[in-house]
Amino acid sequence: MAEPVGPRGATLRVVLRVLGRLAARLGGAVFVLWAVASVTFFAVRLIPGDPAQAVLGGPGSQASPEALAAVSSEYGFDQPVIVQYLTQLGRLSTGDLGRSYALNMDVGPLVLSQLGSTVLLAVLALTLAWLLALALATWSTRGGTIAFRVGSSLEIVAAALPHFWLATSLIVVFSIWLGVLPPISTSGVAGLVLPVLTLAVPLAGFLGQIMRESLQVALESPFVLSARARGESERGVRWVHALRHASLPAISLSGWAFGSLISGAVVVETIFARPGLGRTLLNAVTLRDVPVVIGVVMIVAVTYILMTLLTDAASRLVDPRLRLL
Repeated sequence: MAEPVGPRGATLRVVLRVLGRLAARLGGAVFVLWAVASVTFFAVRLIPGDPAQAVLGGPGSQASPEALAAVSSEYGFDQPVIVQYLTQLGRLSTGDLGRSYALNMDVGPLVLSQLGSTVLLAVLALTLAWLLALALATWSTRGGTIAFRVGSSLEIVAAALPHFWLATSLIVVFSIWLGVLPPISTSGVAGLVLPVLTLAVPLAGFLGQIMRESLQVALESPFVLSARARGESERGVRWVHALRHASLPAISLSGWAFGSLISGAVVVETIFARPGLGRTLLNAVTLRDVPVVIGVVMIVAVTYILMTLLTDAASRLVDPRLRLL
């Protein structure tokens, strides 16, 4: 069958291409959510200990065998693992995250109440990481050989810093030695500084490496040489032409970076005693609270998918050629 021709045919092809892209994205999102829920369920089930004991307060609760049997029957722990898994998937397919074993409350409101704190931390850290990476990349590519080597060395060192070591070092320097910032993340702006720095610095080193290499390649590209030949200023060449193209790889990786920041929040929120998804997840894993663990991980997965869609849209906005794909 011949393809439609003319304006209507072109419009139809565009619509079909968009619908195909949306269907592929939707299918990929569903697969990711299923894989995340499955891996998380079985990973938590592999943790040693009796989940019924965790519901009743842990090993120190000295619960009677009758109480353990009643809890196992109520929550379905006496069922085969595959039955528990399918039951969990059935609830998730309807949007029901279940009830917390340890807290005896709906998981949805519990997780959503902690989501804002962690997302704020991740957004601020991602923004600061971008600013640091951008400043370091532009400085190192126009400051000569010494600046290039110094910039690349700083990026490698920053990217290799573990979150727990960096958090401890920042507390020692700014809280204990200088006494200018609180060691615990309070509700004010000052309480955000150290957690945001802890997450942003390693990510800035990683993004800076990518941005610097891309900027170096862009500055040697024909379109930049043409812009210089037309008499454009060096600042205009760098900021209007080269940097726009050099930022595309970093933009594409920002969705992954946001997910890594939320993962890093587990360590950061614990060290700085900050409420959020990280501490909620850690407590739930300790208590073998499967619904809370799966709820947190699912919310993080959905956030990651949304951020991936946003970064894809940003890439198409920066580079119009991607809109044709």
